[in-house]
Amino acid sequence: MAGPSTEKGVEQEAPRVAFQRFYPVASDKVWHAWTDPQALSRWFGPGEGGSVTRAEMDVRVGGAYLIAFIGSGGQALQVSGVYQEVDAPHRLVFTWAWKGTPDRISRVSVELRAVPGGTELHLVHDRFFDQQACDAHQRGWLPALAHLDVLFAAPA
Repeated sequence: MAGPSTEKGVEQEAPRVAFQRFYPVASDKVWHAWTDPQALSRWFGPGEGGSVTRAEMDVRVGGAYLIAFIGSGGQALQVSGVYQEVDAPHRLVFTWAWKGTPDRISRVSVELRAVPGGTELHLVHDRFFDQQACDAHQRGWLPALAHLDVLFAAPA
């Protein structure tokens, strides 16, 4: 179901998750963490750091990515998609589909804003198949972003 739906005249937003973070580093460093396979491998995934087993990224509009990693339960997971917007180091938008459910395509938007003392990250993951998928991604992004928080909190 795409876009808002109405029920009894009340508009409801489609399921989505949104996160905001602040990092005391320049935007290009945060951009690098999202667009370089080795850098992304340091923080991505809900499991412990270093759980990424494969990361391929062709960061350009129409380019594809693939990330394989070990989930928090020890299962092998793989997500892939296509970059829809690439505006370095400000905005990155890409589709998101799990290997096991390739027909359930959602979207991730990452915006980076330079602010005094660092960078604000705004992440929105939307266009979910249903609320259950949304809730699962909420749970998955929290530890991944916690890894990113630790990465940028450490002295450079």
